[in-house]
Amino acid sequence: MGMEGRGEEMVTPPDVPHTPGTHPLFPQMCPMCVPVPHSHTTRVPTPQGTPRPPRWVPGATPAPLSPQDLPAGMEGRGEEASEEPEVSKPSEEEEEEEEEEEEDEGSGVRVTPALLKATTGEFSLESILLLRLRGRGIAHLGCLADCSNLEWLDLSGNAIARLAPLAALRALAVLNLAANRVASVEPLRGCRSLRQLNLAGNRLRSLRQLRCLQGLRHLESLRLRDPRGGLANPLCAAPAYRAALAAMLPGLKAIDGQRVAGRGSELFRLCRELDAALDGEGAPAAAVAPAEPPQPWVRAGFWEARPARRSAVLEEATRQLGQALRECRELGRRADDSIAQAQRALGRRQHGDFGF
Repeated sequence: MGMEGRGEEMVTPPDVPHTPGTHPLFPQMCPMCVPVPHSHTTRVPTPQGTPRPPRWVPGATPAPLSPQDLPAGMEGRGEEASEEPEVSKPSEEEEEEEEEEEEDEGSGVRVTPALLKATTGEFSLESILLLRLRGRGIAHLGCLADCSNLEWLDLSGNAIARLAPLAALRALAVLNLAANRVASVEPLRGCRSLRQLNLAGNRLRSLRQLRCLQGLRHLESLRLRDPRGGLANPLCAAPAYRAALAAMLPGLKAIDGQRVAGRGSELFRLCRELDAALDGEGAPAAAVAPAEPPQPWVRAGFWEARPARRSAVLEEATRQLGQALRECRELGRRADDSIAQAQRALGRRQHGDFGF
């Protein structure tokens, strides 16, 4: 009892045609544009058993309407608008790399001006040309971008994952990043003077991550694997990665310490052929092409003694040489006689002086 009017709903009058000048109070406006007074609404009681709509609370997220709650003809109109565009999710490997990089950034040594000055003894960071920071536990490159004239940099044996500060080093020619945690070398695109780059022992998984190095025209040596130190990258597991790398970066002269172009490349090519031949010794004889017979290095008769040739010119020269030697011996004998006579004359004079 007494609850009959609480679930009532507001019902507006039916639609009226838009005809200007038909309203008595607002002759210049159509009836649909004139505000409807409160007295024009009527209250219709809600039948018993009908659930009341939930009250809205400020700050709460409204619940989605079910198809039964929508008016007739409106089912499915809101589905298209509610659909969100699909966003490509990163792969598990990328997520793991990002998490590892975040963990690396959370700990480790940061490069500071005090560290650089204490290491090099320079008062100005712009005066540093050579910098060795091997095995310092560095995870943040910090102010390394301020060393604008740096030409030689060794950062091997650290925990570096991000290389953003290196993009400002335009004069850098030699860079050693071996044994770090680098998964992207995109910032090295700005190192226009780079000639030698060591990336052995990092987290590079594909050759696509090295496409940013195609703009480095002076790059001659790139190392991704170091067998002596037991350092490599995941992409080195592919058997033909060196050939693909040489095709992608045709300016390279050395890959992993082996020359692929220029002086000395023929020797490395010959060594590879010898290794391949030695590895194929256990193959069946039918699969190996017959070897050509060895050929001598020099033509036949090269080591045989040649008969002496008689020549009038040679004989005349020999005769004149013998005559010159005889004349020299005669002149030497005469000179000895003259010296002996001079010594005897000097000896007489010395004895005569003592007699006075």
